Amino acid sequence: MSHTSPPVRRVTDWDDEQLSSLAAEHETPLYVVDLDRVAENYERFAAAFPDAHVMYAAKAHTGGAVLETLLDTGADIECAAAGELQRAIEAGADPDTLQYTAVNPPDADLDYATDLAADHPGPTITGGARDTFDRLAARGYDGRVAVRVNPGIGTGHHEKVATGKDAKFGIPYDEVVDLADGLRDRFDLVGIHAHMGSGVLHEDLANHCRAVAKVADLARDVGDEALEFVDFGGGFGVPYHENEEPLDMPTLGERVRDAVGDLAAQVKLEPGRYVVADAEVILTEVNTVKETPETTVVGVDASLATLIRPAMFDSYHPIANVSSPEREAEPVSIGGPCCTSADVFCTDRPVPRPEREDLLAVGNAGAYGYELANQFHSQPRPAEVAIEDGETRVVRRRESMSDVTRVEREAGEVAKDTGTTDDGRERGR
Repeated sequence: MSHTSPPVRRVTDWDDEQLSSLAAEHETPLYVVDLDRVAENYERFAAAFPDAHVMYAAKAHTGGAVLETLLDTGADIECAAAGELQRAIEAGADPDTLQYTAVNPPDADLDYATDLAADHPGPTITGGARDTFDRLAARGYDGRVAVRVNPGIGTGHHEKVATGKDAKFGIPYDEVVDLADGLRDRFDLVGIHAHMGSGVLHEDLANHCRAVAKVADLARDVGDEALEFVDFGGGFGVPYHENEEPLDMPTLGERVRDAVGDLAAQVKLEPGRYVVADAEVILTEVNTVKETPETTVVGVDASLATLIRPAMFDSYHPIANVSSPEREAEPVSIGGPCCTSADVFCTDRPVPRPEREDLLAVGNAGAYGYELANQFHSQPRPAEVAIEDGETRVVRRRESMSDVTRVEREAGEVAKDTGTTDDGRERGR
């Protein structure tokens, strides 16, 4: 079965000839996603938790091709915004299977979710603040809800993703039992939810399991026999550095099950990063090589608008020289065309010496890569090409300069024609 595939895919494991061909055909910068690898990663994770309900956390990568692939494997989808609900439905998800985890939700998001529930009684809305439940009730909603708890224990690769101890996320632990009692009179309380952090690897696992055990204890205090599920979120990481080892999934499954203990409710898990991170690379072409007293500066056509994680989280992404992997490695600093010192992919890192027009591959770009792509400096967002069953296809076309200003032009046209503005939000049902 697919889940027996290698537990990690390094950037040097990609087919250089295929990547070079794709870059020549579709230009750079270019995202390349391997949908077969996406399915393999999901199946490997699900195999480690055979008794759990495993959902995919859409925020890691909401591309339609990725969502369709995961739906085909049998995954359900967890969404953190109305746009993700719409994307999941457009990809073919049954609205009754969706779970919406609301974090300080805008009114438009709650309107979308409650309108959806009016036609489909199955979706679950997870609230992380008392206000969220009051706002749901004010909309006449009395359907399925879950309570997001803040366990006070955060894990992950960076303080900005350690959600389990960030006050922004979830109801304080000690308030959940009383809140749950009150919610049962107003809604159909079906679950308890928590998310400890993101990028959890070996050194974080003990802390992660401690938080899991704490949430499981809380579920028993709330009354797990009356709950449909207890959702322990995702956060399981992948090795970004070449010397890091991947999680041992069978061992991970055992440790999490031990931390959970006996629960009458269904255990839910929401992998995101683990499923998509190593299934995608960014291809970028070298345009400048500049020797300086401090370092060799290598300029490429990708930027923090293409991949913002190094600038935002100080994240490490492996980089390979696709054109000439056999060259001797030299310390180089690789950055893009943005007018900021933050636009750097690496500093003084040994890479087979890049030369102008060389093709480089930036690995582990599948999680929060395209999701955080932007139009800084009015740069059009890149194309995305999918590989599946040996075939390739464009799943997201490259934006044009005209696309960058399109919404402004359309806003002017709408205002001129109707005297109103249009926020572009549609129901994807």
